[in-house]
Amino acid sequence: MSTPTATPVSPLQIGPHTVQPPVVLAPMAGITNAPFRTLCREFSGGKGLFVSEMITTRALVERNEKTMQLIHFDASEKPRSIQLYGVDPATVGKAVRMIAEEGLADHIDLNFGCPVPKVTRKGGGSALPYKRPLLRAILREAVTGAGDLPVTMKMRKGVDDDHITYLDAGRIAVEEGVTAVALHGRTASQHYGGTADWDAVARLKEHVPEIPVLGNGDIWSAEDALRMVRETGCDGVVVGRGCLGRPWLFADLVAAFEGRTGDIARPALRQVADVMVRHATLLGEWIGDEARGVIDFRKHVAWYLKGFAVGSEMRKRLAITSSLQELRAGLDELDLDQAWPAGADGPRGRTSGNNRVVLPDGWLKDPYDCAGVSEDAELDTSGG
Repeated sequence: MSTPTATPVSPLQIGPHTVQPPVVLAPMAGITNAPFRTLCREFSGGKGLFVSEMITTRALVERNEKTMQLIHFDASEKPRSIQLYGVDPATVGKAVRMIAEEGLADHIDLNFGCPVPKVTRKGGGSALPYKRPLLRAILREAVTGAGDLPVTMKMRKGVDDDHITYLDAGRIAVEEGVTAVALHGRTASQHYGGTADWDAVARLKEHVPEIPVLGNGDIWSAEDALRMVRETGCDGVVVGRGCLGRPWLFADLVAAFEGRTGDIARPALRQVADVMVRHATLLGEWIGDEARGVIDFRKHVAWYLKGFAVGSEMRKRLAITSSLQELRAGLDELDLDQAWPAGADGPRGRTSGNNRVVLPDGWLKDPYDCAGVSEDAELDTSGG
């Protein structure tokens, strides 16, 4: 792995909040809950911006029990950052006003990047910016309802290569008072396959110089983050799949952006195991049940152990544990003196691509016809 080259980068300004270094944890469904944000924030020394997993505006307005738990922030989280998903401007406006009036968060991010079928088939996520008037209406309601809270948005390049939307969306965001925009350099049809188009991030930065532009996609290491800034001129980075099973990546990112180019984490398996147990412990405390916390942690096991010499039977065993004692015991049977494996800094998480985007009937016929979208299109559950 190459050593990152120092790159001078200005602090990122999100409304009244200064983010230095300009590093943001991407919202990920079922991942970026309070326990995972705690781990990432601890490794970063409290530096950066850590966004909640996707919160559905309808569920928030209806005060759904699961949703209200998902918007819980630890007392040490400053600023508190919520990502909202919505399709109906009125519902989005209600949710934003609820957050602002009840002091539920310090920053609101809007999701226009999710490619998951259950979201796009409702016209939401990465499908929504194609309907320019609808995007404008949602942003206007959000910015108006937020009052003094800054509103940002995350998006993709477009639905597919024939329906590119990000430049129009970026200009609409500027006109409606959005504080910053983040671009994942893929279309919805790519999902997570292929290579992220960093040139699109550069084009967006040139197109909307008035506000910060954040780059997202294929940031697997601190060097990738610095290279994205150098190559695109973007104002900061959003890191998603690269930190799966690797929350210490945020320590690397802070060190790299601060010029400590040799200070890169390469934990041995013993240290990784300790983080795994802490992660599972935090989940249990957050959920209020140790067993449920360990069960929720199971999805993380393969990411943490990527590249280490751990047999398939032991991997399966660790992935079905249901208590902290069982998890710790299994980990203690491993060769914990193993060094950080070569190649473990590479891609992780979902890599599927070239999928047909599931859209409402006739969605792509007219980018200005929004007649088929209503509050009935709102999802009623949060977390993606």
